[in-house]
Amino acid sequence: MDKRMYNFIGLSLLASSLMLGNPQAVQAAHIDFEHQAKAAAAQTSKPADAKEQWYWLASDDNYSKYFDPESVVVTRTVETAHGKVPTEIQVWTKTTYSYGGAQDTLKAYGLSDKFPDASKLNFSTAQLVIRPQFRTVQCIAEHFYDASGKVIWSEANPAAKEKEINSQNFNEDFYAATVDQAFHQSREMERVNAKNRWLTVFDSTSPDGIYTHTKVDTSTMRMQGSNLVFWQWQEVKNSDGQVMEIKFLKMAVNLPQATEKAIAGQYWTPKTGWKSLDAAIDGQYRMVSRNSEEYRYIIELRNYVETHSAWVHRYGLE
Repeated sequence: MDKRMYNFIGLSLLASSLMLGNPQAVQAAHIDFEHQAKAAAAQTSKPADAKEQWYWLASDDNYSKYFDPESVVVTRTVETAHGKVPTEIQVWTKTTYSYGGAQDTLKAYGLSDKFPDASKLNFSTAQLVIRPQFRTVQCIAEHFYDASGKVIWSEANPAAKEKEINSQNFNEDFYAATVDQAFHQSREMERVNAKNRWLTVFDSTSPDGIYTHTKVDTSTMRMQGSNLVFWQWQEVKNSDGQVMEIKFLKMAVNLPQATEKAIAGQYWTPKTGWKSLDAAIDGQYRMVSRNSEEYRYIIELRNYVETHSAWVHRYGLE
């Protein structure tokens, strides 16, 4: 589902510090690409509801998410020294709604006037295109259904915008399950759901009691050349423990040079709420001095890459 409105996770949940474990190395498996290609060519539509095909992934008060493992097909590959590596994967997904979830979805899609009774929307299906090397999802077709299985709204857009997957993206579970299915593994889902998903890389308290806590999402970590790319969550609290600001940033850190830059991000304060930082990001690298307190952050990242090389290089095309 190409969810156009998805709230950030509650501050108390994301503020909790988690220590990182040791995710297992991901190895490419043999894939019958000829069979996959034929399946992709034949797949033009999806039945609205066949209970035996939908595999449950996650639920909350508003949504339940499912995907169809049999619909997962590899549509593009690249030949590498260690064999063919999938670079594009397609899948069909299903989302069911509570009344509140249906309300939010119809509002986000600009369909509230057309369907003033939110209970009209019972479930939806979507066809997603996934590119694992870039961690992106593209929703190329979507259908809304009522309780009887009748289509009440549809949209198909082969040129839909690709969206990067992180902890705040509605399609994260769909992405992880699909990539695991395509590569015959379970590592993506395990890392997304792991209690130690977030790695604390920096903690500091100033003389006046201002506390800064920074953690990175290990499920998003990957090497691109000398850069480690990942999403980072940083909170600043006052001496009373109240959150003053939060930054949620996509970062690139050049590990040999100890330089970093922000690529994209969001910024939150109690007064302004969430705002985009994209316009303020200049794309320039900043040196992290070896003598600074922040250098601990570089050391933590280097240690992680050294001990989890297979994970951060997963699905590589070199």
